Amino acid sequence: MSTPSEQEKAPKATTLFEHLLELRARLLHAVLGVLVVFCSLAYFAQDIYQYLAQPLLSTMPSGAQMIATDVASPFFAPFKLTIVLSIFIAMPFILYQIWSFVAPGLYHNEKKLIAPLMLGSTLLFYSGIAFAYFIVFPVVFAFFTSVAPEGVVIATDISSYLDFVLKLFFAFGAAFEIPIAIILLCWTGVTSPNDLRKKRPYVVVGAFVVGMLLTPPDIISQSMLAIPMLLLFELGIIIASLNYKKNEAE
Repeated sequence: MSTPSEQEKAPKATTLFEHLLELRARLLHAVLGVLVVFCSLAYFAQDIYQYLAQPLLSTMPSGAQMIATDVASPFFAPFKLTIVLSIFIAMPFILYQIWSFVAPGLYHNEKKLIAPLMLGSTLLFYSGIAFAYFIVFPVVFAFFTSVAPEGVVIATDISSYLDFVLKLFFAFGAAFEIPIAIILLCWTGVTSPNDLRKKRPYVVVGAFVVGMLLTPPDIISQSMLAIPMLLLFELGIIIASLNYKKNEAE
């Protein structure tokens, strides 16, 4: 029979209601983090949109400019961009809140793997966005402006441009998460590094198909997405192989 001192040292079982309360607190902290970042950036919303539009404006013909076909677009387009940017910037804090909620229920070896994966996925997502903005956008927009028929005035709507750019940001950000997906698949036992190596020819074809669907129909733009995806696929296999061998040794 345990003594009163031993009962005090024993961890208390957490009820479902307490879990829900903690989840609510973590969600509120994440929302507040996004609001703090948004309030800090709201004053610069117009400047942020101008910076986002620079890749297109730099490739447009002399005298051409963007337009707003809706009355409220000049306000809502920068406002929407600022909200999305606030979420992107606050993502490490949001992931920390998720980690704080999930970590107590993980084993030690799971904590050792999940924490680096969360950090790595964030950095890879940011890298995908930066790659799209600095490398892909100049080539894509130069292609679009170069194929415009003679006599057609290029005047892109600011809301349509924002939607197009955000889709590409999410596409490239998700594509750069390939190493994380491979590591998780191998860690959970769904597949193995050797099986993925055998499927490499299919991955090459699939990467160029994805590049064809997400970029303009020219081989340069397709390759600019497909080649990084293939390199990240190989990187994911290498990292998964190291972890796979370590688990087998243990």
